[in-house]
Amino acid sequence: MGAQPNKRPGIVPPKASSPGMLLPGLDNRSAAILRQVVELYVETGEPVGSRTISRRLPSALSPATIRNAMADLEEAGLLYAPHTSAGRLPTERGLRLFVDGLLEFGDLTDDEREAIAARCAASGRSMQDTLAEAGQMLSGLAGAAGLVVAPNAESNIRHIEFVALGPGRALVVLVGERGQVENRIIEVPAGLPVGALAQAGNYLNARLNGRTLEDARALVTNEIAANRTALDTLTNQVVQSGLATWAGGGGGSLILRGQSRLLQNLDQAARVAEIQSLFDRLEAQETMLHLLELAQRGQGVQIFIGAESGVFDTAGLSMVVAPFHNGQEKIVGAIGVIGPTRINYGRVIPVVDYTAQVIGRMLG
Repeated sequence: MGAQPNKRPGIVPPKASSPGMLLPGLDNRSAAILRQVVELYVETGEPVGSRTISRRLPSALSPATIRNAMADLEEAGLLYAPHTSAGRLPTERGLRLFVDGLLEFGDLTDDEREAIAARCAASGRSMQDTLAEAGQMLSGLAGAAGLVVAPNAESNIRHIEFVALGPGRALVVLVGERGQVENRIIEVPAGLPVGALAQAGNYLNARLNGRTLEDARALVTNEIAANRTALDTLTNQVVQSGLATWAGGGGGSLILRGQSRLLQNLDQAARVAEIQSLFDRLEAQETMLHLLELAQRGQGVQIFIGAESGVFDTAGLSMVVAPFHNGQEKIVGAIGVIGPTRINYGRVIPVVDYTAQVIGRMLG
């Protein structure tokens, strides 16, 4: 099956989009000129002049007429001139208008879908490795950094242990069935009796072994609520703290691939520092949780231009991200790209959309 133009994936505009963004007063001629400016900017990265546009438009418009229309678009905040007497470039507002209302793209061909599915095939690989490969694939296809908000693997638990670290603090050691070990520090009640940590560990190990953490948490929560633990109040608090340290959205990880692509062609030290600051921010747990929150705003692909996402305040960057679901149709992660504002949206959006669907089917 060949490409099908204008078939739009479920694109969800960010909440940051302001009312009236689509400018109802924009006529067809101005819309066509704006589209040409953006498409040429995506293709070349260079300012676009009126003569270039006049050669590309199907209708016969003189360069002078196009210049006047471009001046109106500049006054409306959709274009700007980077240098005196230069052509025009789209502003972030102009890019937003293009993406929301003017963008044309085709569906993926059967061969392209098969190639994406093959790259994401999980046979013989862990889910983490599969997600990393998907991020690497998106990085290569988009010429940008690929990112994946990956859920924690729900493996069964083999053993848990509490180790005293001093007054009010303990180390929780969690061992998975495949031998993976995670350590967390928790606060414990003041005046905790000697042996309470061992008692809490013994109680949990009798219930954790062979269960996932979520299953064990549900069982223990019910027992505590029904007063069936036979533990004193302080030891119950230790048990709850030990489980809560892995609870909810604190799990998961952020996988980044192709970060070097964001540093290419940056000859200003300030811009390099901005991108490096972005990398540092992406490493933070709260940033990963914010990315997942953004993905949960809707079911489709979402496009964030400039500072719209809240992930970065660096001008000249865009993020395209889509959520993926598990077998219970719950959003458990997200996949997408971060790149320059001149990424090929018409190509990247359907690729991100379909990759998220492939991952969702694998998780299901």
